Amino acid sequence: MHVNDNNKTKLHPGKVWLVGAGPGDPDLLTVKALRVLQQADLILFDNLVSDAIRALFPKSVPAFYVGKVKDNHSIAQQDLNALLVKKARQGLNIVRIKGGDPFVFGRGGEELLTLVQAGIDAEVVPGVTSASGCTTAAGIPLTHRGLSQGCTFVTAHGETELTLNWASLAGLQHTLVFYMGVSRCGMIAEKLLSHGLPPETPVALIENGCRPEQRDIIGSLHELPTLVQTYRVQSPALIVVGDVVQMAGQLRSGVELDLLNQSCA
Repeated sequence: MHVNDNNKTKLHPGKVWLVGAGPGDPDLLTVKALRVLQQADLILFDNLVSDAIRALFPKSVPAFYVGKVKDNHSIAQQDLNALLVKKARQGLNIVRIKGGDPFVFGRGGEELLTLVQAGIDAEVVPGVTSASGCTTAAGIPLTHRGLSQGCTFVTAHGETELTLNWASLAGLQHTLVFYMGVSRCGMIAEKLLSHGLPPETPVALIENGCRPEQRDIIGSLHELPTLVQTYRVQSPALIVVGDVVQMAGQLRSGVELDLLNQSCA
């Protein structure tokens, strides 16, 4: 990556904002996120920052892709951390924007820790995390009285290996939301079933949530790998497991009926 720093070196260090872009819909970008984008000298964005949000970047500000997809990282995390420190020390105001929320499976904590240790002024701007935004768009409440009194967010990828207490997850009677789980859907289903979740437990696959091309695929836990294969589900996609999934049809029907009533008024 090359950034033209002509006339950008300043007497004082710049600032870094770690910004959550939300799940894709530009209308879910916070007012603060939009404001700091307008103040940026440099924007570094991730794979999950949608085209619609990128269209809001100021045209005069350099913007570079620093994202990661499975088996293809555009820049190593430690190199990205060092780049943030270097450019801030050159006096640039940097927006590091990533999908969802920086502190929910976004490695925002790692980046912030590096910046704090280097003495760089840094601030986190929260975003709507995918579990909340995408399930809402699918008409699935994360909690619902009588069905689920809690929800648990789980990453299906670890730094080296995935070490989860599957017995606890299966016994929580919570809504389970798996991030980055498409490639491990077979393992997720097998582990939950073997630790006691009934085969007919409702599941949802939400692909490209909060975007025009969103797909909601509903089924049962024992069908999960088949659903992924049959519908050729691709990342980004969430896996939602729990009884609240059965609410999707009821709540979506209500929304559609309300819109119909408005249009006929």
